[in-house]
Amino acid sequence: MQVTVHLFAGLRDIVGGDITERFDADSISVSALRERLAESHEKLKPYLSGVAIAVNEDYILNDDAELKDGDTVALIPPIAGGAVQPFLVTELPLDTMALRELVMTPASGAAVLFEGAVRDHHEGHEVLRLEYEAYTPMAERQLRLVAEEVLADFADREVHQIAIHHRTGTLEIGEVSLLVAVSAAHRKDAFDAALRAVDRVKETVPVWKKEHGPNGATWQEGVQPKPVGS
Repeated sequence: MQVTVHLFAGLRDIVGGDITERFDADSISVSALRERLAESHEKLKPYLSGVAIAVNEDYILNDDAELKDGDTVALIPPIAGGAVQPFLVTELPLDTMALRELVMTPASGAAVLFEGAVRDHHEGHEVLRLEYEAYTPMAERQLRLVAEEVLADFADREVHQIAIHHRTGTLEIGEVSLLVAVSAAHRKDAFDAALRAVDRVKETVPVWKKEHGPNGATWQEGVQPKPVGS
């Protein structure tokens, strides 16, 4: 049998288009399809546990459900309007305004949004693109710990919320790799806390980047990790 899987939004961007998989059996389970997709599309693997599957335009609620030849299958990523995670490492483009809305409170008189973007040069030589790799589960935990550390350091100032997203994968010039959002009662506190958070992300979160230039690609030298609490 043959199964064509339709992709939408960020999932389509990751893979580049719909997916066709062939199986020797006359039918397969939804869980078997997930396993095959994880094996054949490494970049898609981190998202498979969080997507819904629709067959013939109906959601499938049981992964034991059987798929047959000719079924119309679609992977449904979280739809617009869904909850935004405050600490996230993802291959999907980062949403600045979504993170702003996440950190703002009725008491917040200021919000600082820091975007770290890929630039076309580094230390005097040309950069064509950057490739980011992360130890994702640990990186997301460290993002949360960084936020907690900064909020504790600024406990005597009115800093309200911090959220941090980091991209992985290949990024082109101008694309945002790091997004930090901070809300506070006053602008100086928001700026100071955002700067501290960005510095601590660079010091403690396990993310590495490979620089691609006209003469090849090299991993950029980093710094010795300074874990939260050290």
